[in-house]
Amino acid sequence: MDTAPNGTPDGTPDTALAAFVRGASLDAKTRARLRDAVPEEFFTYPGGLTAREHQALTYARLRGAGLAAPPAADLLADPPALCALLDRAAIADPALFHVMLLHYTLALGPIIRFGAGQDDTAAEDGAVSARESLESMQAAGTLLMTEVGRSNSHLSPRTTARHDPATGGFVLTTPDTRAAKFPTNTAHPAVAKTAAVYATLVHDGSERGVFVFAVPLRRPDGTVPPGIRIVPAPETTGLQVDYAAVLLDGVRVPYAAWLRDGARIDPDGTFHDPAGDPAARLTRSMGVAPPVWRAVISASAAITRASAGMLAAHSAGRTTLGRLAPRRPLTDYRNQQEAVLGALAAGYALTAVAAHVTAPRPADPAGAPGGAGPDTAWAPWSAVDRDLALLKAAATAQAQQTVSACRVHSGAPGFAADERLNAYRGLAHAYQNAGGDNELILYDTARAMAALDRYTPPDPGGAPPDGGGLDSPRTPLFLLREAERRMRDRLQDRVDTALRGGGDAFTAWNGNLALAARTAAACADRIVLEICAAAAAAGPAELARVLHLHALNVVDRRAADLLDEGAAPPGTLEDVRAARRRACDALAPAAADLAAAFDLPAPVTAPTAFLTGP
Repeated sequence: MDTAPNGTPDGTPDTALAAFVRGASLDAKTRARLRDAVPEEFFTYPGGLTAREHQALTYARLRGAGLAAPPAADLLADPPALCALLDRAAIADPALFHVMLLHYTLALGPIIRFGAGQDDTAAEDGAVSARESLESMQAAGTLLMTEVGRSNSHLSPRTTARHDPATGGFVLTTPDTRAAKFPTNTAHPAVAKTAAVYATLVHDGSERGVFVFAVPLRRPDGTVPPGIRIVPAPETTGLQVDYAAVLLDGVRVPYAAWLRDGARIDPDGTFHDPAGDPAARLTRSMGVAPPVWRAVISASAAITRASAGMLAAHSAGRTTLGRLAPRRPLTDYRNQQEAVLGALAAGYALTAVAAHVTAPRPADPAGAPGGAGPDTAWAPWSAVDRDLALLKAAATAQAQQTVSACRVHSGAPGFAADERLNAYRGLAHAYQNAGGDNELILYDTARAMAALDRYTPPDPGGAPPDGGGLDSPRTPLFLLREAERRMRDRLQDRVDTALRGGGDAFTAWNGNLALAARTAAACADRIVLEICAAAAAAGPAELARVLHLHALNVVDRRAADLLDEGAAPPGTLEDVRAARRRACDALAPAAADLAAAFDLPAPVTAPTAFLTGP
């Protein structure tokens, strides 16, 4: 393979910053294979397509990527490789990322993790097994989890699965339209789909917990099995996939369709489950979430880098006609300079977080009976893995903020010349609810913090480091630790006071949800800055400088809480802004290098390329 000038054998830039972005987990051959799986032609769509034609092309590209990439089981066992593939899909086309994430992590993931293996989970017409159909890309994978009619439906789905002793299989039913599974990507009439269906297992008159079932929803010829009703949703431009609601009316599946994770029903009808109880079973069944969160965090970093690169390309060499200084470069203006460098800094910070969560680590906590996370009240996610869920919430929020700022600071071209920034913003927005609702994750995190449930508050920091000067890379983290500790203490005191006053748990927490969300968000910011500090210590000087700029922006965003808690003195905001100006002055000459190290595909940074076309 040829080596590009000043590059690596696969053509990526050969700088310390580029090496940090690239990561050390994948060799050049694997990176090249993953790039080939999502070629540059996937970065645009032909004009004039109907919504269904657009979706059909997305699924055709999903199939092509899956056939060109390493085997699915290998990808699922290799988080950096899977995330690298999904990152490129996210940069190319958020809709492709979405259906690819569902296919690998939420359809194939449960089949592989919970033990369906190569068992035949298909209908009686002799079709291939669910796993084989997904691995061969004959069918696209989808997820049937959330139910449209009730909030927090993950905790207790009304869709049921009942064992049929006569056949040995199960009968799946949604009792009414409020229990319909929505949203699902199942509407396209010509794309074969196989679903992971989350349902409450009812046996001997008792609810035994939430299990997953592998169910073919649509055959290759477009027909659906008996009992399945797919209701297309209205078209949307937010994240362009084939949304639909799915209802199950006595759908029969064989015993092997039950992704039972060690549970069983004996021939005499006795039920056994190693989880021990329905609550622990729910946590175990949601144990497929960590690969999702890693991928969403990594993709958030990818679209943040892409957005920052687009803004940098838009701003570079651009002159202004403002009457204060005609022909002045756009980036001489503080607002634009800070927007460009702040976006680049956010891209590097989220890249550090993505590298952290995809690094080798002990087995997912959900692998242990009952999970290893704290007790939860609003959603099951924190019980599976508190920090991964919390970092997913932080990463998507940061991506949403940065992508939106990049779109605004790119002016009209960022909105009208290319759909990319709008699509990235749609993806970041969607995943603040998808993959675990961010607000519910924050509430459950705060509840664990208040109860000291597998959470240790930061130690009192004593005197601020380096005299408290914000030019010190240690000061932002010190301030965030102080604020987090004080907010947690205040939250605990307010909840305890409400409970001592005779209030119930709902009343005590319902009156403090805003503080709970801010407290958990402060914890997330502190964890992110700790990850960035470790990356800065191990990386080149320019990485430390750009990550310090991100830390200053986090302090700015958290200034209200810092001041309210007394963790920072009056005047802190002005000090932060002055420190940011100094940081930007130091970084400005390196802006082009910071953007180049992202190694973005050419179509991404050319939003007005249509002007040079034929």
